[in-house]
Amino acid sequence: MYSFNYHTPTDLDEAIKIYENSDDPKYLAGGMTLIASMKQRLASPSDLIDLTKIDSLKSISNEEGQIKIGALATHNTISKNIEINEHIKGLKRLSTGIGDQAIRNFGTIGGSIANADPAADWPAAILSIKTTIITNKRQIAGEDFFTGMFETALEENEILTHIIFEIPTYFTYIKFPNPASRYAIAGIALSTYDKDVRIAITGASHSPFRASEIESALTENFDLNNVPLNTIAIEDMNNDIHASAEYRSHLVDVLVKKAVKDFLK
Repeated sequence: MYSFNYHTPTDLDEAIKIYENSDDPKYLAGGMTLIASMKQRLASPSDLIDLTKIDSLKSISNEEGQIKIGALATHNTISKNIEINEHIKGLKRLSTGIGDQAIRNFGTIGGSIANADPAADWPAAILSIKTTIITNKRQIAGEDFFTGMFETALEENEILTHIIFEIPTYFTYIKFPNPASRYAIAGIALSTYDKDVRIAITGASHSPFRASEIESALTENFDLNNVPLNTIAIEDMNNDIHASAEYRSHLVDVLVKKAVKDFLK
């Protein structure tokens, strides 16, 4: 790992000032990805700006039918939160399935979605649930946030501060995990807002996406026998050492059917 300057600001203004006065800075949330990249010398920032001392970014609250989660809330904190378990309890299943205990203790929701790993779990929830991403500069609709593999709509020196989840009538997340990393070989998030069905896929492609054809079919008739199969083009699927594109396509169909079956129980 290369040498770097380490900063621990206690508010956003201080963090931004340090960033603006550094040569090649990086913001640090939980560090589960960035630190590993630095150890492998895939990243070599001149300055590391640790945001974990900014307590205002760790809160979770219920505000008029919306759950507002601070970007620095850890996966474990989210899984144990009373408001989340009462109103969007499927997020507990998602957060407890991430990595191992150490990762869940340090990894954050903001760090996960800002990194935009195509196999991460949180992006599926961001797209399936009606969400708004709050930064120090603006608001971004969740469906506009992910722009490509490891790419988001965040601009340089823009800090993700909160994520607002509009409480759905139902939400679940199911994945087929890589047995070593626990990343999703394929994962699906299903939410409903009355009769409106929203389904997002992660792990299967270069970036998370909405399964529009499946959504339309289930919105019209939410029935296990009405799940359309093979709707995602094979050429849009990842094909790597972990799973073939054909296998991932099959997994999407299996996981969607399981989610529908669970809902109908």
